[in-house]
Amino acid sequence: MQVGAAIVASRFAVGEIPPFTLALLRYLVGPACLLPFAVPAWRQWRSSHPAPPRSDLGAMAVLGILQFGVLIALLNWGLQHIAAARAALLFSLFPLLTLLLASAIGHERITRPVLAGVLLSLAGVALALWPKLLAAQPATGWWGEAAVVGAAVLAAACSVLYRPYLRRYPTLPVSALAMLAAVAFLAVTAMVEGGPARLRTVSPTAWGAVGFIGVSSGAGYFAWLYALSRESATRVTVFQALGPVTAALLGWLLLGEPLGPTMAGALTLIALGLALATGAWTVFRQRGSLSSS
Repeated sequence: MQVGAAIVASRFAVGEIPPFTLALLRYLVGPACLLPFAVPAWRQWRSSHPAPPRSDLGAMAVLGILQFGVLIALLNWGLQHIAAARAALLFSLFPLLTLLLASAIGHERITRPVLAGVLLSLAGVALALWPKLLAAQPATGWWGEAAVVGAAVLAAACSVLYRPYLRRYPTLPVSALAMLAAVAFLAVTAMVEGGPARLRTVSPTAWGAVGFIGVSSGAGYFAWLYALSRESATRVTVFQALGPVTAALLGWLLLGEPLGPTMAGALTLIALGLALATGAWTVFRQRGSLSSS
């Protein structure tokens, strides 16, 4: 839901701040909010644990660069060539790719309820975006779709590969390290697009949006990694289906954007998908059976 809210807030700011510069500001604010809590958590952990090897620190930094730097670059490249609705639908393959990757390397086992839940949530996202997909302009080439699918593959890989490090180290320091590592990559791309020179003319409203995006990103990413440290990657990433729906609802409430009649059906499919993928549907049926008996 934080991702959907950040998308709506980004619409306020992206008209004045170029996309990579906005991403840089986003991940400068995020670690700044996390560091006051991450440093004490790291010191407390270090008081009873040996220093982590450099290979682990390097791996976590690389994952941060991939997730916040390269992934954003691929998405921005894709959005230059295909419609946003099509890009959102392609990126919603993220949970399904996570399930397949986690199963391929032996981290998870594909079960019928989980697979059905992931597919239902994907269908819900498609239904939510259906009106925009119908109105979307034709793509200019296959590279746009390839870039967005590449971003989804990268997001799935990062979600799966983070898990070993989140089991060894506290979540807050890992979150701060990953974001700080991505800042270096985004600083280079922001300089290339000439974004810093345009910050002098940014309005207070846009700066307020940047602040919200940064703070919510820091809190949201910490929550994301916290969940990954305690649940399977597929169960966590399937909630990504709430992003487009949240963006649509907030766009309707705050920006006056039209809300299609298919949204109720989309929410129903996503809710059923989440219930199946997380096991909540099984628990509900078991409680119903106990109550009836």
